[in-house]
Amino acid sequence: MQKIEECISINHVSKSFGKQQVLEDINLKIFEGEIFGLLGPSGAGKTTLVKQLTGLDLPTSGEVYLFQKKMPTLKLINSIGYMAQSDALYEDLTAKENLQFFSELYGLKGKDQTRRITEVMDLVQLSDDLTKLVSNYSGGMKRRLSLAIAMLHEPKILILDEPTVGIDPVLRQSIWEAFDLLKQSGITIIVTTHVMDEAEKCDRLGMIRDGRLIAIGTTRELKEQTNSKTIEEAFLVYGGA
Repeated sequence: MQKIEECISINHVSKSFGKQQVLEDINLKIFEGEIFGLLGPSGAGKTTLVKQLTGLDLPTSGEVYLFQKKMPTLKLINSIGYMAQSDALYEDLTAKENLQFFSELYGLKGKDQTRRITEVMDLVQLSDDLTKLVSNYSGGMKRRLSLAIAMLHEPKILILDEPTVGIDPVLRQSIWEAFDLLKQSGITIIVTTHVMDEAEKCDRLGMIRDGRLIAIGTTRELKEQTNSKTIEEAFLVYGGA
């Protein structure tokens, strides 16, 4: 039986901004090739936590390790794909020009660049809009382009902060199908969400509330442990509602 390797380790991570504590003593391990969901309401600390994983923010206390290397480190920049809540796109450029710019940052050139741009735009179903100015994209299209950019360099870990906000249900389903394919190829995906049906699609969930990790497990485990029929019910039980 193949051993499942741990790729992310979060050890006693706390984060404060002045007197406001946003994360409190977070301990979490995430394994290669799983879709791990961080579920919680807005303001729970999900975005702050994933920023610790990317190295964009530093914990006030505690440590984060990716592939046994302490974050932040430039050595792992090509191993991580990050999609923020806010779309970081150049609106006066076309989608193709955005993709070319970001792929060059990762050292992708020539045939490899062309191949990856084609692959990721097919994946997010924007191939017909490649030469359109991003300023003419809808909000949902911008989210999909941001997702394409995060996947360009074939990272080992994809960290996606509410990736399907503003995307219609049919496309949302196809994007989750793409996540499953990526998982099968060994890529680890961390998704933040407050949408319960998306939480059900994750292999494991970490429930977060008021900066604390209140429960970790598969959706089945979390429902069984709380005698709940839905993840929403389980969340309310763990949260003490």
